[in-house]
Amino acid sequence: MKSIKIMLNENDIPRQWYNLAADLPTPLLPPLGPDGNPISPDMLAPVFPMNLIEQEVSQERWIDIPEEILDILYRWRPSPLRRAVYLEKYLQTPARIYYKDESVSPPGSHKPNTAVAQAWYNKQFGIERLTTETGAGQWGSALAFACNLIGLECKVFMVRISFDQKPFRKMMMATWGANCVASPSSETNAGRKVLAEMPDTPGSLGIAISEAIEQAVTDPSGKTRYSLGSVLNHVLLHQTIIGLEAKKQLEIAGEKSPDVVIGCAGGGSNFAGLSFPFVADKINGAEIEIIPVEPTACPTMTRAPFTYDFGDTACTTPLLAMHTLGHAFIPPPIHAGGLRYHGMAPLICQSIVEGLMKPRAYHQLQSYEAAITWAKTEGFIPAPETSQALAAVIEEAKNAKEEGKEKMILFNYSGHGLMDLMGYDAYLSGNLTDYELPEEELSKYLKDLENLPKAEMRKTGKW
Repeated sequence: MKSIKIMLNENDIPRQWYNLAADLPTPLLPPLGPDGNPISPDMLAPVFPMNLIEQEVSQERWIDIPEEILDILYRWRPSPLRRAVYLEKYLQTPARIYYKDESVSPPGSHKPNTAVAQAWYNKQFGIERLTTETGAGQWGSALAFACNLIGLECKVFMVRISFDQKPFRKMMMATWGANCVASPSSETNAGRKVLAEMPDTPGSLGIAISEAIEQAVTDPSGKTRYSLGSVLNHVLLHQTIIGLEAKKQLEIAGEKSPDVVIGCAGGGSNFAGLSFPFVADKINGAEIEIIPVEPTACPTMTRAPFTYDFGDTACTTPLLAMHTLGHAFIPPPIHAGGLRYHGMAPLICQSIVEGLMKPRAYHQLQSYEAAITWAKTEGFIPAPETSQALAAVIEEAKNAKEEGKEKMILFNYSGHGLMDLMGYDAYLSGNLTDYELPEEELSKYLKDLENLPKAEMRKTGKW
């Protein structure tokens, strides 16, 4: 019988994170302050502890994982690499489909890989409280879990539409001791301003980020910092343990380099975690197609310009060079709620500009159809976000069948959908419709970028 579970033991866990910034052929453009000049690391100190700021700006290829962090990760890591033989059989494809199962963590997703690290580094720096935002609730659950283990208070601003649609995520956060409120809220100046202008808004990650940052930087004790679940360099760094484990597991399975690497991308963390070690291989000559996938309702990588923009609605963050729909973007209340941030991780964006990655967008109904196919073959119910990746996986597997090619596909099963069954209920009841962001809507949000600095499209032209 084909091996369908490839396991590592605790001794095989990676002991260093991989930093793609060290190998990018064209380095990232620097973050800018409101005056348009590059910021210095110390300017981030009110928001993040200095030990994480050092990782954010590091150009070192390998960064050691502290033993105390590994000791917590052992609860579920190394995670399994599985082969989707039942999906292969159903599709009658010559493709071999492997997936890294990140749903086995206590909160049910990849997010604790960085939540644990961030909580630990904040604790070492003397911080007592963390604030954050969450969309679908995966990140809020993960940070609540990590703060509980490490001994920090946790405050989560949850995008209102998800706060209403995903009550079990709120219960998970409460179980681990976190305080979760709907965003926009009346607890911050940023939230009150939005509510005054749009009292019925479904909220956005940009608004929730503004609220979380405001609460962190206005704490008179100086013992609160902000924690981000995606986008920034140090967050993506912590997630590379996924791809590094996958490399070892593919070797055990007797496989060479994958032909295709796929992951869903909202801010970019789970996709980067799996793909960055393989991006390094591609930079060094490997022939790999690397595909970040997003919803057509929030087409950051596939339709938005690459330019400087703020990371939040209230414009309190530094300006980052990234693909962006505009910091004022309010996404439609789609059920794949975690994939609706207005921007994308700068490391991913520069990789797209360089040609190392080729993003795709899929409609909501096609994604749910892929999720149902997966559940009826492999048995597991995926998170709505993961269903976007599955749509691409199935498309690639069908292409392999049509072309008669024995390609190997690797993707990140970034989380389970057991807390997201209301979305499945809406789909199965016929209450979901496809939505593609209208051009006039996109143009409206992009007007806010007209007076911001432009980002140079730097690339070698090699890919």
